[in-house]
Amino acid sequence: MAFAGNFMNPAPLWHNGPSPGAFYSFPANTTSMGPSRETVSDFKAHSATPITTTTTVIGLKFDKGCVIAADTLGSYGSLARFRDCPRVLKVNDLILLGSGGDYADYQYLKDIIEQKIIDEQCIGDGLNLKPKSLHCWLTRVLYNKRSKMDPLWSNYIVAGIQDGEPFLGAVDKLGTAYEDAAIATGLGAYMATPLLRDAVDKGPIDEETAKNVVQKCMEVLFYRDARSFPRYQLGVVNTNGVTVSETIELKHDWTLAHMIHMK
Repeated sequence: MAFAGNFMNPAPLWHNGPSPGAFYSFPANTTSMGPSRETVSDFKAHSATPITTTTTVIGLKFDKGCVIAADTLGSYGSLARFRDCPRVLKVNDLILLGSGGDYADYQYLKDIIEQKIIDEQCIGDGLNLKPKSLHCWLTRVLYNKRSKMDPLWSNYIVAGIQDGEPFLGAVDKLGTAYEDAAIATGLGAYMATPLLRDAVDKGPIDEETAKNVVQKCMEVLFYRDARSFPRYQLGVVNTNGVTVSETIELKHDWTLAHMIHMK
């Protein structure tokens, strides 16, 4: 049977029906069923909540540098879904960066920061990005994003050496920033900060003491924080440079569970 239609001007699929690839609205109290005027950009949605999240980052300043620690768990809601999510980053020989919150947002900023370092090396002027500069840049980026109602759902701790002195600063998803000798994000802001400040108040501490205090904080958080994990990374920045450890396994002991009584 021969085709009787017009190839150059085909008939619509059905009367007032949608065409492929077009957006339509179907109001309840109208007889108009034609195509709407919306475009794809009109349907763009901003993220309203983080998806794959990470928990506490701990930062502690000692006499000649700083220590940062963070576990490697990426939680999908309450599910411990991804167990190898490193989030302690060596930026250059002067800076360490730790992140908590939405892991995808951290990866987005990580790619930008790494490209900044590559561009800096290509220029070859002998200048290196400094921790205070990165800290300030993060405040501008995060504040800009939240002002557009499309925030990066993550918090950052910047540790480094600037002019021979240790630097430790934090930035949250709103762009709020501050510097301190002891910083913890997430649940650690409530449970680890007292341990960190107690160590700082006792006077100048050395690198080994700082590591031990941070390790104790990670152990406490593993017992108390349902989104934490027994494997974590430890980063140290001092005048000799930056080192990030391989994954460290906590030696935990759940025999204390007999003290927990369910009612």
